[in-house]
Amino acid sequence: MTNLTDKMIDAALPHVAFDGWSQATFEAAMEDSGAVPAAAKAAFPRGAVDLALAFHKRGDAQMVAALKTRDLYDMRFRDRVAHAVRLRLELAEPHKEAVRRGTTLFALPLYAADGAKAVWGTCDAIWDTLGDMSEDYNWYTKRSILSAVYGSTVLFWLGDESEDHAATWGFLDRRIDNVMQFEKVKGATLNNPMFAKVFAGPLWALGKVKAPSKLSRSDLPGQWRDPSAS
Repeated sequence: MTNLTDKMIDAALPHVAFDGWSQATFEAAMEDSGAVPAAAKAAFPRGAVDLALAFHKRGDAQMVAALKTRDLYDMRFRDRVAHAVRLRLELAEPHKEAVRRGTTLFALPLYAADGAKAVWGTCDAIWDTLGDMSEDYNWYTKRSILSAVYGSTVLFWLGDESEDHAATWGFLDRRIDNVMQFEKVKGATLNNPMFAKVFAGPLWALGKVKAPSKLSRSDLPGQWRDPSAS
């Protein structure tokens, strides 16, 4: 995150509760942060929509940083995943209304793809930080399943009024348990010789699926860099 991005997010948050992630919020954030309008509009071409996405990505970065300081060695892997999701929401708790407004924004058909990409990014960050080494189709299935778990948990959390969000953590544990049951069934099915024989073609095709490269491309045009960033 650049200095400009952080300043804009921090300046926007007090306004989001009243005006949502709107143009009014974006303009107020520019004024309150003292950002140069041209720089702010270059950093956030779609205004408040891109600002809301930056807020979400900052939350992901905070989660990753916090996870790296935790000793998760003695945890079962399913508990590590649940812990990561819970940590992501606990870090967002001070700005729960901003998350609610963001959920409303990305429920709109125009921005639904952005919302789905943001959730996918969160789940990708969780799996990467927990050490997922998948390089085949499992890379996609793990993130797809966790995206469904994470998305449903966020919606439950937004409406949860139980003490310390105890109901949310119970809901999360049940969803993780459902996933683990699915994985057991999937493993047994794939190891069944009859299944492997009948679906030899599709299984061969799945074996050709590879995870996307994580290497960054610095040779691509159209990238903007904040001149105030160190």
